Amino acid sequence: MDSAAPALLRVQDVGVRFGGIVALDGVSFDVAPGHIVGLIGPNGAGKTTLFNCLSRLYECDRGEILFGARSLLKVPRHRIAALGIGRTFQNLALFRSMTVLDNVMLGRHSRTRSGFFANSLRLPGVAREERSSAERARELIRLLELERVAGKRASDLPFGTQKRVELARALASEPALLLLDEPASGLNHEEVGALGTLIRQIRDRLRLTVLLVEHHMNLVMSISDRVVALNFGRKIAEGTPDEVRAHPEVVQAYLGAAS
Repeated sequence: MDSAAPALLRVQDVGVRFGGIVALDGVSFDVAPGHIVGLIGPNGAGKTTLFNCLSRLYECDRGEILFGARSLLKVPRHRIAALGIGRTFQNLALFRSMTVLDNVMLGRHSRTRSGFFANSLRLPGVAREERSSAERARELIRLLELERVAGKRASDLPFGTQKRVELARALASEPALLLLDEPASGLNHEEVGALGTLIRQIRDRLRLTVLLVEHHMNLVMSISDRVVALNFGRKIAEGTPDEVRAHPEVVQAYLGAAS
């Protein structure tokens, strides 16, 4: 982790309106390479709206989002994964009738080159790509300790295990930046603790940068290098976990309301 390196992600004065509602109001922050950055705030603070801007699901009314030196606002949404950004969702988006292995292999789609014509004719390059995708998917399945359920349908698995399958699928695209949208939602205390350890392991082993939206404050504060706090679409604090935890506006807007 090198805080002196140029930011991998730079959010600059981003604003989003939905009719008369201001969802984001001039939000700016940087994410350094190799860092885990937590994005916190009460419901309606604008966290998921910002994630949807990063994923190009929403358009910004103003501002800029840079990934490296490239403007994300000029990238079509279907190219975001190939650019090096992976994402999980608050609500699971797995193919429930497919196996764990097949779900993870689908995450390799942005890294494959064969098109419809080559696939329909089953040309030799297609088979090589499928073998490579399956090998990489199995590596991730081992990393996330999913070997015992690799052949099971996603719908037959406990919720916590399905969360790990979705994480494996996001990692299959080989992202440089991983966006985690409330990964602890629906998990029990033991599972949340294991998730925190897993996120750090993934960051270290795969040399990723992580931006994390999460309501579970203990998780955010225990694994994040830096934390950004939003409220009513505005950034109200940014800094180390200890700095943000003690910030008066954060205590009032979020921590105080939760105590």
